[in-house]
Amino acid sequence: MAAMAANLMFFLLTMAILISVIFSASVIEDLNTLHPPPDFNSTISNNCLSNPSLRYCSSSPMNLIEIFKSSIVASHLCNESRNPNCVESFPKINLRSRPMIAPLYLSFHFFWKYCPLSILSIDLSNNSLKGGFPVDVLECKQIQALDLSRNDLDGEVPFRIFSDLANLTVLNLSYNQFSESRISDSGLIFKRFNSSSFISSGLLPNHRKHKMKVVILLIGFPILVILMVWFLAWLCFHRPDFLPRILRRKHKFTPAMLVAATDGFSEKNLMVKCEGVDIYSGVLRDGIEVRVEMYRNGIARKSKKEFIEECKTLTQLSHKNLVKVLGWCANRQMRAIVIEWSKEESVDMWLSRLPPPWKHRMKVAKGVVEGMVYLEEEWPSVDYDLRTSSLLLSRKLVPLISRFKLGHQNCSSNIYKFGVFLLEMIVNQQLRDEIKRGESGSIGYIRMQFPENFQAVINEDIELQREGMVNQAKMALNLALMCTDQSSGHQLNLKYIFDTVKRLSSNHKMQETERGRQKRILSR
Repeated sequence: MAAMAANLMFFLLTMAILISVIFSASVIEDLNTLHPPPDFNSTISNNCLSNPSLRYCSSSPMNLIEIFKSSIVASHLCNESRNPNCVESFPKINLRSRPMIAPLYLSFHFFWKYCPLSILSIDLSNNSLKGGFPVDVLECKQIQALDLSRNDLDGEVPFRIFSDLANLTVLNLSYNQFSESRISDSGLIFKRFNSSSFISSGLLPNHRKHKMKVVILLIGFPILVILMVWFLAWLCFHRPDFLPRILRRKHKFTPAMLVAATDGFSEKNLMVKCEGVDIYSGVLRDGIEVRVEMYRNGIARKSKKEFIEECKTLTQLSHKNLVKVLGWCANRQMRAIVIEWSKEESVDMWLSRLPPPWKHRMKVAKGVVEGMVYLEEEWPSVDYDLRTSSLLLSRKLVPLISRFKLGHQNCSSNIYKFGVFLLEMIVNQQLRDEIKRGESGSIGYIRMQFPENFQAVINEDIELQREGMVNQAKMALNLALMCTDQSSGHQLNLKYIFDTVKRLSSNHKMQETERGRQKRILSR
């Protein structure tokens, strides 16, 4: 009775303060404008002496401002909850379906910290509350019933704290959006309260959803595996250029790769179209510019193996005067060789486009001989073509032998081909056209005119202003005729040809150096 009297005195004091403002000011205004009465401290001290179990009595030092504010909120909550006698008892907080005021009272942390021990039931259902679980409510550890149903609360529920609520017998968290808890305490809570406390709360496992996941997993996973295997197989056999370099088959190109590189073998990429072969320009996926030599005729199985073996050999050729063979494509639909390309033109086009100076012609001839020496010494099993239409020329005037075939070299034939090539580099346009058409009589005619009538066969566009250059041209023409001479049993060897061409190129450089020296002397 003494404790009840002390509590009664406290509430009477509080109600006396509030009675003048409760209908004219809001809770927020009360908290901001009201201050504890002078004897509030003594009243609280007496209450704690009479009933030490009061919550605010356990705090040291006591925060009188918080306790005072909590008393004001308690008075408001007592009235809002429609309790018949707010002075003697405060058994229930009832804010069901009060969405305008429920969030306000939940925000007063100090009230839940000092909530009266008389409160046994809290009902905050159907308020559209948002956010996480209102943990502050659980400060009222004596409660027997808690209803938070039909709100929009989410996140995890702090089930560990529920273990301190020994008196809690009624719990309703239904119709919220909580997350399934992974802690072990959740199992004890589900045993303590029946499933009706968690209907559509998100806390109970959704067996239907789990069944759907299992069905999707059992059906979808094999389909996904099949699709992935199919996709990887498609990459391996059609577009291996999308795979990491370590997983690709070196030098092996597929039709799909070449179609993509040449823009579908479009007309704008077609460079040369001749008998049996079309040559396209293209760009590989990694940005390398290439020439694709497409062979239109079919290929038998035996020929296909020979073609692949030939291409494997060609990819190993490595010399500055040989085109770099990147790989090949050989299947039922397509047979092609892929060659690295940097916008070269043929020697034939170079000679026809403009009259190159003598030193450039000798530079090209020297490069061709260097490529021949490399093939003879390193790859005697690889034969090649030396026609000016098949020899390519880079922008830096580096000649590139571009046509090869597997088969032991015929040295006599290759020397003859070089002689014909050298003649095309020296003689006039009319004789060059006849040589290109394969008229053997033109070589005989040149032989008859040389050396007495040298000017009749030499290309008039070549500037031979000095006697030394004329002698070089005569030496080169004589070398070409010796290479094409098949009447005698004696055949020039490649070393002699290389030394002669090198000497012709070096003599030109020496003459230019000497002329430069003489000009410097005269200018002094």
